[in-house]
Amino acid sequence: MAFRNRCPPQSCDTFVALPPATANGRIIFGKNSDRPDSEVQEVVYYPGADHPSGNKVECTYITIDQVEKTHGVVLSRPSWLWGAEMGANEHGVCIGNEAVWGKEEPNDEEALLGMDLVRLGLERAETAEKAVDVLVDLLKKYGQGGNCMEDQATFTYHNSFLVADRKEAWVLETIGKYWAAEKITEGVRNISNQLSITTKIDKEHPELRSYAKTRGWWNGKTDFNFTAVYSYQDTARMYQSGNRYCTGHRLLKKHEGNITAQTMMEILRDKDSGINREDGTTGSMVSILPVDPKQCCIHSFTGTPDPERSVFKPFIFVSNIQELLNTSSPSFGPDDPVKKEPRFQTKPDRRHALYKKHEEAASIIETHKKRGPRILQNMRNLEKEQMEKAEEFLKSQTLDSTEVVHLFSDSVDLEIKIYTTSVNQQ
Repeated sequence: MAFRNRCPPQSCDTFVALPPATANGRIIFGKNSDRPDSEVQEVVYYPGADHPSGNKVECTYITIDQVEKTHGVVLSRPSWLWGAEMGANEHGVCIGNEAVWGKEEPNDEEALLGMDLVRLGLERAETAEKAVDVLVDLLKKYGQGGNCMEDQATFTYHNSFLVADRKEAWVLETIGKYWAAEKITEGVRNISNQLSITTKIDKEHPELRSYAKTRGWWNGKTDFNFTAVYSYQDTARMYQSGNRYCTGHRLLKKHEGNITAQTMMEILRDKDSGINREDGTTGSMVSILPVDPKQCCIHSFTGTPDPERSVFKPFIFVSNIQELLNTSSPSFGPDDPVKKEPRFQTKPDRRHALYKKHEEAASIIETHKKRGPRILQNMRNLEKEQMEKAEEFLKSQTLDSTEVVHLFSDSVDLEIKIYTTSVNQQ
């Protein structure tokens, strides 16, 4: 039996705000990815593609049937795996996932990781609701399971997902093969490392309630409360405790009515709440999803740890986007320790170009009282300039792809320049 990591659960936070909670008639999506602090998170782009009938796709651990058409996606992901912690597709669908635990033990056997499901949902769905359907179909066919860390110790969990598009959002929460989904059409919603769907269930596994009855978790007479039935949480105190789910909800409610992308970035940078973990937030994402279909979506990623010491860089889907070289980690092909069995016997250096330069600059920020604040100010100035540029593209409603195609890559190059200049200064 594999050694199971018994460390306390330390998971991520995903947020969404919909009108009237937001400014300017937009949906705002955000996520912090909390992972082992030495893990490199890369930002990668894959264009849409057509696939011959009968093709297969190799995910992190298993190979599954490919669909005939996949959509273009931009992903922020741990660089050792196939899937993603968070991302968006060319149709304005965003997905983030969380680790959750309940009364059923998670599966050690290799199947689809929750992070594989994130990427598959983005590649195969044009709307948030369709993504939920894709995820539950894959869950039924292939199951979820396998080690979620690049480590010989086994760390497994169930998954919850927050899915959003220009129209609405969905929360999908799973325990093994069983699941419940909640539709959100206005206001704010967040998920963290706990179940959160209670009695408002808009879709569910066909045997969700009958299975709970056979296990003695529900008597069939009281109102069915998914979180109360499938976990050990006291749902009466969900918004009263001091955990991250509760704190994240309070931060959203604090700004309700005026939430912008900048507001979401501030929430993701909040260390007092625990939303931003200096020793574990390895990547962050904020997306602007305009309700007006004539306006483009903007997806901003850090690609580096600790959003307080990182730059959100905007990405807009247009034609002819090239590989994001400076945020893509080295590829090791069939020699990758993830692909060999037994797995994870060694750990290669997966740092990409931006990560390496950011690492050097972060050391200066940490230790130099004069140079550190200057670097941070230059980073904030760059972020503000690039986000303002993206905002102009959004408002124009007619995109010139030649002006937009290198927006993210140019932002990365400018960020690297800040770090290189700072490191070279004496």
